[in-house]
Amino acid sequence: MIHSSTSIMKPQDYAALYKNNLLNSVIPFWMEHSRDDASGGYFTCLDTTGNVYDTDKFMWLQCRQIWCFAMLYNRVGKKQEWLDFALHGANFVLEHGRDAGGNFYFSLDRAGNPLVQPYNIFSDCFATMAFGQLYLATKNELYADVARNTFYNILDRAENTKGIYNKSYPGTRPLLSFSLPMILCNLVTEIETLLPADLYQQTIAHGIDTVMNRFYQPDLGLIVEHIQPDGTRSNSFEGRLINPGHGIEAMWFIMDLAEKQQDKTLIQKAVDITIATLEYAWDEKHEGIFYFLDQKGSPPQQLEWDQKLWWVHIESMISLAKGYAHTNDQRCWQWFEKLHAYTWKHFVDEENGEWFGYLNRKGEILLPLKGGKWKGCFHVPRGLYQLWQTMEKINAK
Repeated sequence: MIHSSTSIMKPQDYAALYKNNLLNSVIPFWMEHSRDDASGGYFTCLDTTGNVYDTDKFMWLQCRQIWCFAMLYNRVGKKQEWLDFALHGANFVLEHGRDAGGNFYFSLDRAGNPLVQPYNIFSDCFATMAFGQLYLATKNELYADVARNTFYNILDRAENTKGIYNKSYPGTRPLLSFSLPMILCNLVTEIETLLPADLYQQTIAHGIDTVMNRFYQPDLGLIVEHIQPDGTRSNSFEGRLINPGHGIEAMWFIMDLAEKQQDKTLIQKAVDITIATLEYAWDEKHEGIFYFLDQKGSPPQQLEWDQKLWWVHIESMISLAKGYAHTNDQRCWQWFEKLHAYTWKHFVDEENGEWFGYLNRKGEILLPLKGGKWKGCFHVPRGLYQLWQTMEKINAK
């Protein structure tokens, strides 16, 4: 077992570490503890050792887990147990997960009865990814239809993602959110073969422009979470909000798109934004990346603003690794080593498997869960896969 305490780790050492943690810790944890054989689908509310502490099923986490195991089957190895595990979740989601209009509910009870209406478009985004990967694995046209139709539904809802469930009063302070443009940049690459070429190219071009020219604010050097329709910033809680993890995660999506287009300038811009965001959001006193910040240094409205979260750190590691692979920018490697050391020390549970998700500002475990309403089988396995593959590319150079 390679540990991060090794004095000098090389790319091949990191690659071996991430591969081992993915295949021998994280994936076995979910396979052993999350399958609901009685009612279908997956349990995601798992404590430190994998005991189920709540049986509700959240559609975006169900779909993320389907995607994860289908992705492993497609990209790592044709293990039937991985495909069967993905299909187990897909059968439950297709039977229970949608309303009459094809919108995916936010949550169900254990048996599959709806609990929370389909207000959250990200359930649909991850359903598109899940069934896109399943189609690649099985060539079952049913899965292609679900992925394609759900994607078109997302586009139809893009201007008003919550629809009748939007609690904001219309017209007073209209704000555009960064979340959907960010995820669309990744989503279209997942289902490229299912879309007309012109729609694929249009969606990518619009996504890159929206992320890099509208939500990116050159005077701050940062991605903001909300803008007004005319592109200006709002002096309000939402308008001042910085979500460092979102901004940095989007940068590796942009790098992947820029690599396909052979746009080195765009890659370097994504690297520069990644570094600027880390310099802005790094906790100099206790280390780690803050969860939320206010552009003007005012108190954020999110009480959890100073927590350190698993997904923020692993997504940042991906962006740094990819940035270094593309540009050989030494800032990326220096920050990567710092992020890796912090992440491996605080989040990884080598005794029980998987990662803890929530730390307090000092880096102490805040919640001992491995999964819940917001953390499931997604960011850690996807991140480990991306890091493993990227380190192998760096090593090959």
